[in-house]
Amino acid sequence: MNRKKIILKIGSSMLTKGTKQISRGKIEDIARQILVLREKYDLIIVSSGAIAAAKQFVELSGGHSIVVKQALAAIGQPFLMRIYQEVFNDFGLHTAQCLLNYNDFKKDKSKENTINTINVLLENDYVPIINENDTVATDEIKFGDNDKLAALTATLLKADLLILASDIEGLYDADPKKNAGAHLIPQVNNMEVVQHLAGDSLSQHGTGGMKSKLKAARICLDRQIEVWIVNGNIENFAVLALGKKINFTRFDSRQF
Repeated sequence: MNRKKIILKIGSSMLTKGTKQISRGKIEDIARQILVLREKYDLIIVSSGAIAAAKQFVELSGGHSIVVKQALAAIGQPFLMRIYQEVFNDFGLHTAQCLLNYNDFKKDKSKENTINTINVLLENDYVPIINENDTVATDEIKFGDNDKLAALTATLLKADLLILASDIEGLYDADPKKNAGAHLIPQVNNMEVVQHLAGDSLSQHGTGGMKSKLKAARICLDRQIEVWIVNGNIENFAVLALGKKINFTRFDSRQF
C-alpha cells in the first residue's frame, strides 16, 4: 500500500503548554494521535524542547548566550527523549532519535543515509523523532524553532503533508493576540499575498513565530508539499484537522 507521509512538527511552546516544564500530558496526546493515524499514514515527528527540558532542573552560567543554550540542549536532549520513550512505550509505540543539522541536507551521502535510516525505522514500526543537533549548529536556536528543519525534512523525505503545530489556529489577517477582530485565513494559494502578515511574536520557550512558519511553507510549496498550521494546544489536533473538524490554515499544493 502506498501510504502517505506526514511530518508533524512540535514546538517547545506546545510541549510546555505555556509552563516551565515539559508536559507529559501533551506528549500523551501526541502518542494517542500517532496510534490512530499510523493505521493510514507514515508519521515522522520533528520536535523541539531540548532546551526547555534542561531548564526544568538546571541553570547554567558563563559563556556566550548561544553557547549556554547549546550546553542546555546537550543536557536536555536525552531527558526529552526519555520522556518521549516512556510515554510512547505506555501506548505500545517505539521511538527512535535522529539528530540532524542543516549540513546533512546539503551532502548527497548524508541525505541518502538519512532517507534510508528513516525508511527502515518506519518499516519496522518505529516513530522517528527528529531534532537539530544543537551542540554543533546554532541556526535552530536563533531562528525558527525547527520550522525550517521540519520543512527540509519534508522535502528530503518527499512527504505529502507538513503539519506545523502552533499556539493559534493558523495565519490571521492581523495579530489575534492584539486584535480581537482578526480573521483566520483558511487557505493560502499565493505566498506573496500573505507574506506581509508574518509577525515576530515568540512564545516563552519557542524561537519561532509566524514568520518562520511562512518560510517553512514556502520551502514546501516549492516542492509540491502541502503545509497546515494547526493549533497544537487543542487535544487531538492532528486527527481533528485531518478530519476537517477544526479550523486551521492550509497552504494548498493540491496534493493532499
